[in-house]
Amino acid sequence: MGTRTRNGSHPNKRKRKHEKQPSFTEFPKRPRTCNKPVGGNDVGQQRMNEKRETRIDKNEINVSAKRSRTGYYACEIDFLDLLPDDLVLLILCKLSASADSLSDIVNARLVCKRFNELGQHSWVLAKASIKSLSLKPKVWSDSAHCFFKMCAEAGNLEACYILGMIYFYCLNNRRSGAAYMAKAAMGSHASALYSLAIIQFNGSGGSKADKDLRAGVTLCARAAYLGHVDALRELGHCLQDGYGIRPQVNEGRRLLCKANELEIAYFLTHHRHVEFVQKVLNGNCQVTRQFVFSPEPHPANQFLVEWFASRERNGEAREKEGVRSCSHVNCGRVETRRHEFRRCSVCGKATYCSRGCQAIDWKKVHRHECVPTGAGAPLVGGAVQMGGLAGVAV
Repeated sequence: MGTRTRNGSHPNKRKRKHEKQPSFTEFPKRPRTCNKPVGGNDVGQQRMNEKRETRIDKNEINVSAKRSRTGYYACEIDFLDLLPDDLVLLILCKLSASADSLSDIVNARLVCKRFNELGQHSWVLAKASIKSLSLKPKVWSDSAHCFFKMCAEAGNLEACYILGMIYFYCLNNRRSGAAYMAKAAMGSHASALYSLAIIQFNGSGGSKADKDLRAGVTLCARAAYLGHVDALRELGHCLQDGYGIRPQVNEGRRLLCKANELEIAYFLTHHRHVEFVQKVLNGNCQVTRQFVFSPEPHPANQFLVEWFASRERNGEAREKEGVRSCSHVNCGRVETRRHEFRRCSVCGKATYCSRGCQAIDWKKVHRHECVPTGAGAPLVGGAVQMGGLAGVAV
């Protein structure tokens, strides 16, 4: 046999015109396997070719398996990546507004890198629900603190109020706490308005001379206009007693009845107490005297209650420093200086941050526990003097 070129043609054979002539940069490709022996019947060369074929087949099998696992080479398309950012943001906003806990938002952000980036958008953080912002003091950490700050900067009013209460009472950062609560109050947040009113009434964070009764009444009236029950009760007592405003007894009683009506409506909506409904229908119920059904405490107040309760369990009692907390169990506010809150002038043990808290606690608990100084029998009915201001226990 004569010698042949790589493509198997004879070197002396003239190429046809229609065949493509190789340029100086293009060379004829050598076939992957060569079944014909080179230089005669060489058994060793055939074995090398067989080994080369086997090696190539194994590599192809490994590459195909790798492509099927990754899905990239198999041309699989992730349709989630094809969704526009606006649509994904809308989905995350709906999820954030309906989340029952903070873990729902965190789990959504852990789905993929894109969800994590879009989950930090101001639209999503501004829609965070109040349930997702309800934290326990035991899970408070730097990451939770950062999340609350991001929500507050995004314009979430609930986050502003909760973070402001934590700063003001728990972390002793009065300036930042008041600033966050003021930001929420500017957005017509009723609870923030009422908390700022209490701060003005007591001069919290400052001295006794920093009290501003008129500012407190103004803030309380704004919160009462928005339907805040505690603000309605506080404003009613202020009008009855002439505290920071000209006395108007009839208007004060009307606001107190309005506050009790809202509480009863909440109670009937959530509990449906049959005996109480029958009393109301029969006209045997004195709304302003017998029943007080306060709604569930706000997450900010619940956080304060659990925060200071855990500190007391750890041996950090506030009474050693002469600072007490409000006796109303669902309030959680503490004194920022000694003798800031008003005390019950009968027993001298119960302290209250506001007249609203005093009225609720009197109806629920304190009327059965209040014992005059030097007496052995509980006080039933009558008026309670708090700091020289008459708070009638109705």
